[in-house]
Formats: sequence, structure tokens, C-alpha cells
Amino acid sequence: MDKLERLLNLAAALLDADRAMTADELRDRIGGYPESKASFRRAFERDKDDLRAMGLPISVEPVAGTDPPLDGYRMRRADYSGAEIRLEPDELAALHLATNLVRLDGAASGLIKLGAGGGDAAEEVGYVPFNDALAVMIAAAADRKAVTFIYNDVVRTVEPWRLSFSRGHWYLSGWDRTRDDDRLYRVDRISGTVELGDDAQHEIGSIDDPTDLRGWELGDGDAIRARVRVDAVQAAHARHLLGAVEEEASGSVIAEIDVRNPEAFRSFVLSFLDHAEVLEPPELRASMIDWLESFA
Repeated sequence: MDKLERLLNLAAALLDADRAMTADELRDRIGGYPESKASFRRAFERDKDDLRAMGLPISVEPVAGTDPPLDGYRMRRADYSGAEIRLEPDELAALHLATNLVRLDGAASGLIKLGAGGGDAAEEVGYVPFNDALAVMIAAAADRKAVTFIYNDVVRTVEPWRLSFSRGHWYLSGWDRTRDDDRLYRVDRISGTVELGDDAQHEIGSIDDPTDLRGWELGDGDAIRARVRVDAVQAAHARHLLGAVEEEASGSVIAEIDVRNPEAFRSFVLSFLDHAEVLEPPELRASMIDWLESFA
């Protein structure tokens, strides 16, 4: 399930609830969350923050009859009745396409409840940024056309595969003819207009989900394979952040990371202070040393 679809399902469940619902009840009702309890709690807290950022006030109330007492969640329409946050039918249709552009096989359950499946006017939900550039990219993805735009001062021609909405930003994934490779772009960093082009030539490939990527993986350049050693003091934290790592007899670990954004990678390495060392490639190691020496 996509992040946006899960948010819509969560909003629909909270609006439809006649009483406060616990986090576990919401997880069972809407699905799409990680299996582990810790991962679920983190994802659920992020989803609540995202909905609140959209202008949807989620109230926290004690759930009657629970021992020990449990907190529950719901959205009361009266709390935001003064704000105009209605999505028109054409906006909901565009939102539907954005959640599932490359497999148009029916509406998500949350969108049906919110009016995207047709019938009555849409329920009040939250504000999601939308503009003409997004409309062009959505049409291009649906019709298998290319688009042209400027990103980082370079003209790109991209065959869109999917648009996704994560943490307040739209992302475009697709085949970049300029780079001759698949790429992920943050839409609000596109300069100027987006022009519709000719028919797509490349088959649809694997689709990046921005919620699965870390800062150093988000970029439009070619990936650089980096090796970083983290000493034993911070090894457990490195395992938690990166997953599989190479263990050393000293207790240190070595992680291999694909880097597309060197600045974000540098910030990540510095988060370990003097407990991390860039081993390879030489140019990335030299760049880190030069940057540190500039402050000496």
C-alpha cells in the first residue's frame, strides 16, 4: 500500500469513527503498516503528524472500558468546520492517479469513502499541494508520454512512471533520457514549466518509493558506492540505521552505501562524530578530508 493511500485510509477511518479508536484497531482496519510493533508505532506517529500538517486535527481521547487505560484517536468535524479544505472531484481524480499511476486497477478504499469513486461530493479531507506541472506529469504517466523540464539547471526529458506524495512533497520517478537511467525527482525543485513530449520509449521499471530512501540516496547523479567503517562504540546504531553490515573482529562494522547526494552523505557520516571513517572511494574520502580541514 502506498503512503498516500494509507494516509487517505487513516483519514477516512478517523472521520468515520463514532468513538475513539486505539492505534491497534486503526492498524487492523486500514492495513499497510509494518508488522513489527516498533516500526508500526514510528510509521503511525509520522502519519498522524502528516495529517495534522494538512490541517486535519486528530483528537486524543481515553478509550472507555480499557484497563489499563488506553489512548484512542478520532477526528471531529466540528474541530475544522470553519476551514475550507474540500477537494473538488477533478482534484480527487488527480489524487487517485497519483497514488497508483502505473497500475490503474480500481480506486483505493480510502478514496472511495472520500468520494473519489464517484457519487456524492467529496468528504472534507486535507490540503495536498497540486499545480499545473503535476497535472502534466500525471497525464504523461497515464498516457505513457515523456515530459521535459529543468532540474538543477539541466534540461531533462523524463518518461514518468509514478508520482508519490511523502512528508509534504511530491516525487516523480521514471526513466531519464538525459541520464539514460531511472531517476527520482522532488517536484518542487523543478524550475519553470513542464512540457508534454512524445511517446515513452522505455518500459516501466522498478519504482523508487521516497519513503524507502535516505537523504544520501536522493539525487539525480550516478550512484557512488561508498564504504564506511563505524567503530564498536557506534556499531549498534549503524546496524539499526543501515541493516546488513560487515562485522569486524574489533567490534567495528563496515557499511556499503550508494551515494547520490554527497552533502547528505557527509552529514550522515558526521552524525557519528569521530567514530566513523570513509574508506572508499578515494575521491569521496578526499572530499570529506578536505571539507574537515577547511575548518581546522
